[in-house]
Amino acid sequence: MLSRIAAAVLPAFGRLTVSADPAALPAAGSIIVANHTSLADPVVVVAALRRYGIDPVILATGGLWRVPFLGPALRREGHIAVHRGTTRARDSLDAAAAALAAGRSVLIYGEGRLPERLDAGESAPGPFRSGPARLAAATGAPLVPVGQAGARRLCSGSPGKQLAGAVTAPLRRPCVHVHLGAPLHLPDPVPEATDRARRAVTAAWRTAVLALGEPGQGHREPPRSRER
Repeated sequence: MLSRIAAAVLPAFGRLTVSADPAALPAAGSIIVANHTSLADPVVVVAALRRYGIDPVILATGGLWRVPFLGPALRREGHIAVHRGTTRARDSLDAAAAALAAGRSVLIYGEGRLPERLDAGESAPGPFRSGPARLAAATGAPLVPVGQAGARRLCSGSPGKQLAGAVTAPLRRPCVHVHLGAPLHLPDPVPEATDRARRAVTAAWRTAVLALGEPGQGHREPPRSRER
């Protein structure tokens, strides 16, 4: 349901384009790792994944489960609450492993937090937490790096700016782009795997940034991709 809502609602707020590396279509039971820049980017990423027929289980901060209407919907659809800094933190990875074993793909944000910058500009993914690497090590599932750019044009900054961005987005309809990288299998050592996951997501993010024509972000030429 949430994937359908995201796909239906996003066009009213922004213009989404999607690209992918060759052979990038995630197989069932994949760990999808995306960069996190805005409260709006889960909608952007989920809407992009739905174009490929993927409705992932999402790992998200446990506070969302206390939001009226949203919390019950998340619980009913099997999404996974992450309670960081508590004894229940490990439970989220166990639940994610069970979802992967059942053939579901799992969407996780490697950074686990939003950037501190208050403007609508893009910045490279910050340090990753070890969750994606530990999940990959425990399950052997492939990791699919996803980079998104432009979500900060929908909603970013202070609470007042976020509200203003959401209210004016239907008039502005800013462009957003999501790029799916090719699946990869992470190495065994968790620190090395965490670094490789971050580098792969950063490469996907750079491709998304270039697709939007962001100034000053021409880090490299994007790989051959297909538009959807």
